[in-house]
Amino acid sequence: MRIRRTLGLILAAATLAGTGAVGAVSAQAASSPTITREECTAAGGQVKSILYGGDTCTLPDGTSQRIG
Repeated sequence: MRIRRTLGLILAAATLAGTGAVGAVSAQAASSPTITREECTAAGGQVKSILYGGDTCTLPDGTSQRIG
């Protein structure tokens, strides 16, 4: 019981400090690369407008990037 409480306090402190177990991965994933409309069409991609989400570029290989 004491170990569980200690681990809970450690995880709570880490979460409040912003250093969660997946914090670094999430931060990196959140800063995805952006592409311009011109680069998208030059690469053979399609520009799609998403309601409340802005514009994205869907490339021929199936990946999507946000247009910035």
